Amino acid sequence: MTNLINLFDIDEHVEFTADLCVKCNICTAACPVAPVTDLFPGPKVVGPQWQRFRMNEERGDESPDKSVDYCSGCGMCTLVCPHGVKVMEMNSRAREKLYDGDIPIRNRALGRSELMGKLGHKFAPLVNWGATFKPARVIAEKVMGIHRDAPLPNFKFQSFREWFAKHKPHAEAPYRGKVAYFHACAGNYYETAASKAAVLVLAHNGFDVVLPEQSCCGLPMQSNGEFEAARSYACHNLDRLAAYVRLGMPIIGASTSCTLSFKSDYREILDVDHPDRDLVAANVYDISEFLLLLHQRGELKTDFQPVDLGGTLLYHAPCQQKAHHMGQPALDLFDLIPGMDVRLSEASCCGIAGTYGYKVEKYDIGMAVGKALFDQVREIGSEKPVICDSETCRWQITHATGARSVHPIHLIAAAYGLVKM
Repeated sequence: MTNLINLFDIDEHVEFTADLCVKCNICTAACPVAPVTDLFPGPKVVGPQWQRFRMNEERGDESPDKSVDYCSGCGMCTLVCPHGVKVMEMNSRAREKLYDGDIPIRNRALGRSELMGKLGHKFAPLVNWGATFKPARVIAEKVMGIHRDAPLPNFKFQSFREWFAKHKPHAEAPYRGKVAYFHACAGNYYETAASKAAVLVLAHNGFDVVLPEQSCCGLPMQSNGEFEAARSYACHNLDRLAAYVRLGMPIIGASTSCTLSFKSDYREILDVDHPDRDLVAANVYDISEFLLLLHQRGELKTDFQPVDLGGTLLYHAPCQQKAHHMGQPALDLFDLIPGMDVRLSEASCCGIAGTYGYKVEKYDIGMAVGKALFDQVREIGSEKPVICDSETCRWQITHATGARSVHPIHLIAAAYGLVKM
């Protein structure tokens, strides 16, 4: 007899996981947004509770009200749910229906990080100056709705791909094969130091790093309600990356939100219809995850030197990193560095949530969400670098505290003697 459960796997239908909700409110207790604003009634309400309204034939996919747009998409609700309710994912899909293709120009602009990088990096000094010019920021707030104090990225005049073309590191012995590096928008135009550190560390460990042709992962568009555009970018990336996987190359990235998109969002939120979606997902690794797997196999070089940065450092694991369900591999790697003392932050979220905290109506919410983390940074000493896997979280930490924030791979590369802190 045919197994009907295999024909209808509830885990493959995000909306139907609402029926698994027992109203325990664990998700609401874990939500970083609900405690700081009355504009968001909590993930249980806008998620599984309102999903029943959204699935009503008379209502179609309409949400009861617009408060679902105040979900930051951090994913803590899904992470802590003991019954497998995909709360954040159904909220994200509800946001698409809320906008129904009518995307504000601000959302379209915030969703185009790759385009902004391409246009802006060649004029980096001017663009970076404009980002600090208060009158221009006030005008942008009035016209676009992007908060005047939101931490805009710092453009690099030389993109990572341009640097790589001239300075590609050679694989050191013993040679272990080829890997494909997904640098993402930030790693190519804004946070090039993290990408450089990543490929230097991979080469030091015997890998020949190749750079596939690639596009934005689509997450900024997805977060701003542009699902069709995000799906298009997802398919472009899958078309390009699948060929490398078939050649036996793992796909490695240092932007933890982008690697999560490949592993999870393309399936759980965007429902991307592509034959290689699952093939690529199974072969994508976050950089710290990949290095720890090497160490567990006895293949990671451990010729680390002490890195003195003035005592105990704070490591913040961002929401997207936690959603990988891989623990905190960066902390395990730090244990291999002589004299390294790193403390895990006790805060759940920095509040920026990608582009969420950029929006004028959500900026104060984001700052309130991140207060616990900012207080910990000040307590441990804002003169020390704060370690964090997500670029937008690093920008938020620096904006709120003045502390420099670096990717874990930068610290690892420094311990290898490949870069300076």
